Amino acid sequence: MTALRIRARDLMSDAELIEVRTRSSWKGVALIAHAWTLIFAAIALVAWWPNPLTYLLAVAIIGSRQLGLAILMHDGAHGSLANGDRLNMGLSQWLCAYPVFAETRAYRRYHLQHHAHTQQDNDPDLVLSAPFPITDKSYRRKFIRDITGQTAYQQRKAQLLNALGEPEWPFKQRLMHFWDKLGPQLVVNAVLFSGLALAGVWWAYPLLWLVPFVTWMMVITRIRNIAEHAVVPDSNDPLRNTRTTRAGVFERLFVAPYYVNYHLEHHLLFYVPCYNLPRVHAILSRGPHVGRMEVQPGYLAVLRLATAKPRDQDRPGKIVSNARRARAGTSMGGDQAASGF
Repeated sequence: MTALRIRARDLMSDAELIEVRTRSSWKGVALIAHAWTLIFAAIALVAWWPNPLTYLLAVAIIGSRQLGLAILMHDGAHGSLANGDRLNMGLSQWLCAYPVFAETRAYRRYHLQHHAHTQQDNDPDLVLSAPFPITDKSYRRKFIRDITGQTAYQQRKAQLLNALGEPEWPFKQRLMHFWDKLGPQLVVNAVLFSGLALAGVWWAYPLLWLVPFVTWMMVITRIRNIAEHAVVPDSNDPLRNTRTTRAGVFERLFVAPYYVNYHLEHHLLFYVPCYNLPRVHAILSRGPHVGRMEVQPGYLAVLRLATAKPRDQDRPGKIVSNARRARAGTSMGGDQAASGF
C-alpha cells in the first residue's frame, strides 16, 4: 500500500520550487567542513583542557556531528549534497558515510522504499515507529541500552557477521565480500586514527570518536527516529504521517544537526537539499495546508507523546538487531538498526 501524494505544485509556485530545489556544491562542502571542524575542535578542547566536563561536552558534540555526517550522507543518497553525480557520491561516501561505517548506495536502495511507502505496511522503517506510544519506563530502558553501548554493539555485531560472509564460501569470495561491506569504512577509520596519532592524540580515536559513536549518537538517533514518524496523527495523510519538530540552538547543536528536524518538508519534497528546508517550511507556513501539517514545538514535546502509554501496560522487551539493515550497511542507531531519515 502507498500513502496519498501531494503534488509539488499544490504546495508552492513554480518560482518557489526552482528556488528551493537549487543545489549548491559549496554549501554541501561547507556543511561537511562544519561537521569535521566541530569534531576536531572538540578533540582539541579535551587535549588542551582535559577534565570530565570538557570530555562529556566533547562526546555530546562529536556524537551529534557523527549523526550530522549520516544526515549529510542521506542528502547524498538523494543526490542533493552536491552538483554532479561523481562529486555528490564522492563527498557522501568518503567524508560522510564511511567514517560512521555506513554506505551511501546501499542506503539509497533501502531508503527510497521508505519514501515510496511512508508509514504503510511495506515501509521498511515502520518497525521504528509502530511500537509507539510506549511507557516512560520502556523509554528509559532503551535510553540505558543506547547510552551504555548495548544498541551499538548489537548493530556492529550484525554488520561484522554479515561482512564475514558464509562459512562455506571460498576464502577469496569471503575476502571480497568483506571488502565490499566494510573495507572502505575501515580504511577511512584507519586514516582518521593515523592522523590523530600523528597529531599526538592517538587516544582521541577510542575515547572521542568511538565512544560518542556507540553512546550519544545512538541516543539522539533514536530520538530523531521517534520525532520523525512515531505517534503521527494519520499514517495515510502525507501532511500528517511525518513530523517536523521545532529545534532551538541547543537542540540543533546536540540533537538535531543540519536541518534534520524539518522532516515533513523533506518527505514532501525529498529532492530539496537540507539547507533549503527552512525556506520550504516558511513557504508552507503561509500556504493553505498549514493547519494540517504535523509540527511539534520541540523534542521534549514529542517524547511526551511517544511515552504516553500507561505504566501498568509496560512490557519489558529485549535488544533486537535488524540484520537486514546491517547487511545493507544502513544501521545508524536504535534497537532496530534505525536509519530512517
